[in-house]
Amino acid sequence: MSVLPLVFTSGWASGVNAYAVVLLLGLFGATGLSDDVPETLQRPEVLVAAGVLFLCEAVADKIPYVDSAWDSVHTVVRPVAGAWVGALLAGQSGSLSDVAAGLIGGSTALASHTVKAGTRMAVNASPEPFSNIVLSLAEDLGVGAVVTFAMFHPRAAAIIAGVLLLTGLLTLFFLISRIRRFRRRRAQRREEKRLAAQLHRPPG
Repeated sequence: MSVLPLVFTSGWASGVNAYAVVLLLGLFGATGLSDDVPETLQRPEVLVAAGVLFLCEAVADKIPYVDSAWDSVHTVVRPVAGAWVGALLAGQSGSLSDVAAGLIGGSTALASHTVKAGTRMAVNASPEPFSNIVLSLAEDLGVGAVVTFAMFHPRAAAIIAGVLLLTGLLTLFFLISRIRRFRRRRAQRREEKRLAAQLHRPPG
């Protein structure tokens, strides 16, 4: 079970930015900084593809509403990537079955993707235009830091990823409840204005 913390952490990170995870793990393996990275992730074509897609996401993720459209497309991509990376890591170590690792990585990626996509939808509803850029940069730096930390301290990184995931889920629940209340109040005000306009309208 020694690879389990790394599978969990990479799953969480894949739900936020799957291409960054593949690129970072591949670079750690290709440069010899880690012996735990499967050969598949170190292949040049995989690194190039991950790098190009990471750059595309880095741009799309900072544009309001474009980021939500990107997230919609990646509702399938990120969990699949988390499951794929988890299965590869398990196959490399032999300490966890590929199926179990795939399920852990995929489900964790789906959970963190839900947090990311839901939070972005809430941020897009706010009038402040820089929230997307700040949030995207924080996500990119967070994924990079946690994945890098996981290569040397996998158990501690898994605890951090778990705390971040739980905090994100609670934050998303709070934001959704606030947005629902805001929409109800706005609809109520609109209805009150409509009724007031009808009362003050001169008879025809």
